[in-house]
Amino acid sequence: MSRLLIAASGTGGHIFPAIAVTEALPKSWEITWLGVADRLETQLVPARYELIKVKAGGLQGRGIKQFLTFLQLIATIPKVCSLLKSRQIKVIFTTGGYIAAPAILGGLLCGIPVVLHESNAIPGKVSRLMGRFCSVLALGLEPAAKYLRGCRTMVTGTPVRNSFLSEQSFPNWIPQGFGPLIVVIGGSQGALGLNNMVHPLIPKLLRKGCRIVHLIGPNDPSLLEFNDNNYLAIEFTHDVPALLQHADLVISRAGASAMSELAICGAPTIFVPYPQATDHHQEANALSAAQLGGAVIVHQHSPDKKTLEETIWRLLDSRVPRKDFAYDPLNSMKEGMYRFAVKDAHIKIAEILQRFN
Repeated sequence: MSRLLIAASGTGGHIFPAIAVTEALPKSWEITWLGVADRLETQLVPARYELIKVKAGGLQGRGIKQFLTFLQLIATIPKVCSLLKSRQIKVIFTTGGYIAAPAILGGLLCGIPVVLHESNAIPGKVSRLMGRFCSVLALGLEPAAKYLRGCRTMVTGTPVRNSFLSEQSFPNWIPQGFGPLIVVIGGSQGALGLNNMVHPLIPKLLRKGCRIVHLIGPNDPSLLEFNDNNYLAIEFTHDVPALLQHADLVISRAGASAMSELAICGAPTIFVPYPQATDHHQEANALSAAQLGGAVIVHQHSPDKKTLEETIWRLLDSRVPRKDFAYDPLNSMKEGMYRFAVKDAHIKIAEILQRFN
């Protein structure tokens, strides 16, 4: 029997691509999931697969805190090795993050092949330090390869959930009307810097007839104050694929997983990269889409500056005739996002895993 260990933890950007890969595998595969208590996987995984929880944390701190976290990580490795042996795991798949470290080291000690997926254009610490110990390092974006010399890399794209790959009907809860539909992805943690940029623009956009759906986090309840039929602020929806497929313009951070979803939906996007992202990897991610004409990059700025506002109006107001046709920058961006999209990333990675069966 084919037995797979998934090590994916923390955020949707790590967990959803892993779920997409499992769905592309034969149903005969036996899958065990390695995660951490009190993280998102505890909500998403148990209904699908057995979740084994270990203690693991990142090494971003300093001094004694970092040292204690390192000791905790080392102490996790024997538990992982025991799990690999008792379940007779044949191959390990991990999407990075701190849970990947004990999984990769456990696989190395037990002689079990590891496939690591790195979604960002600038690889994370685990990929740079441990990628050489993996049988394959699957890349979401081609620019990452230059940082991973000596690793066995393969560009696969970043997998997305099945719901993004099929056409979705227009949700009846979205504000109705004929104005442009703008979707603002404020992030599961609120993305306060991005929301603060958008906040003063909302009344102006509504006066122009725009419809706005704002995905916010619990950290920014102030955005609920706008009382307008064309404005809707929500913390969560299962209809994200439909929302993005029907959006005229999206304003978002530039996490690699979200970018893949936006690209497959052909959603013209203004990316506002998170400025504190490690190694500025979100800016590098956004550049990959912008170079193909699918996106515009606006750097985070104080709410009193006009850069984001001017960019929005430039895109909405510049649909002007050119010779014998109407030039629509948003349609051009939609085509650029489709060029950036990789729809079969989950299949490519599933095929890699089956080689080690």
